[in-house]
Amino acid sequence: MNIHHLELFYYVARHGGISGAVRNIPYGIQQPAVSAQIIQLEESLGVTLFQRRPFSLTAPGEKLFRFIEPFFEGLDPLAEELRGGAAQQVRFGAAGIILRDHLPELVQHVRKKFPNLKLTLREGHQPQLENWLQKQELDLAVTLLEGKPPTGLNSLPLLKLPLVLLVKKSCRLAGAEELWKRDKIEETLICLPPHEAVPKHFQQGLNRLGIDWFPRIEVTSLALIETYVESGYGIGLSVAIPRFQLSPRIRAIPLDGFTPVVLAALWPRKLTPLLQAFLEELQSRAQVLAT
Repeated sequence: MNIHHLELFYYVARHGGISGAVRNIPYGIQQPAVSAQIIQLEESLGVTLFQRRPFSLTAPGEKLFRFIEPFFEGLDPLAEELRGGAAQQVRFGAAGIILRDHLPELVQHVRKKFPNLKLTLREGHQPQLENWLQKQELDLAVTLLEGKPPTGLNSLPLLKLPLVLLVKKSCRLAGAEELWKRDKIEETLICLPPHEAVPKHFQQGLNRLGIDWFPRIEVTSLALIETYVESGYGIGLSVAIPRFQLSPRIRAIPLDGFTPVVLAALWPRKLTPLLQAFLEELQSRAQVLAT
C-alpha cells in the first residue's frame, strides 16, 4: 500500500469526507487529487472504504482507519519529542516592518514561557509567505489576508488596516477627493504588485468611483514605497499602521470609503503550545495597537 494514500485516507476518515480532509491536511492539495488517490487506494485493496454521500466508513474502512489512526495521531508528538521535548523552534515569516518593529518585544514575552526558544526569521510578502507555509517551510506567518485563507492554512485575524496615499510633505494635495475630480490623474502611482491585497482593494475602490489610475512603479515592500515617495517619484499606496511613524518628510492622506485590508496570523498545521503562545502575544499586541 502507498503510505501517502493511507495518509490521505486518514484525513478523509477523521474529518468526515474529502472536502473536510482538504481543509485540514497540513499542506496544499486540491480535492480532485485527494479523490483520485483515494480511488487508487480502494482499487489496490479491492474494497470500498467509505460511502461518499452521506459520508460513512464501510466495514473495511473502519478496520483500516483503526489500524492507521494510532500511527498518524502519534507523528506530531513524536516529532516534538525528537526536537527536544517542547518543540522550542519556530520558523516565522512576515514583512520587514513587522520583523523589525514588533517581533522583538513579542519574542521577549514568549521566551518567558519557552526560555530555550530558537527562532528562524524569513522576510517576505503575502504570496511568498503563503507559499512557504503551504510547503511547510514556515510554522507561522503574519501577513495580509485576502478573503479566506489558502488551502491547508489556518488563520487568525489581528488588525484591520485602512488604505492611505503617501505624499511628500511639500505636496499641495489636501485630500484624495482632489484626485478623483480630475479628468486624468497624471501623478505616478507607486504600489505593491497587483496580486497583493492592498492594490486589489485600491483598484476595487477606484472601480466603484469610475476612475482609472494604474501603477507605474511596482515595489515589493511598504518600506520601499515610502523610500520612493520621499525621493519624489510619485504618490505611494500604503496602509495606516497603528503607532508607526512615517518619515518627517512624508504625510498620509486617508482613503475614505476604500475597504481596509486584514492583517492575520497564518499557520499550516495543529497548534503546539509554543505556537499558541505566539498567537496569544500577537492578539494581545494587536489589541494594544488598535486602542
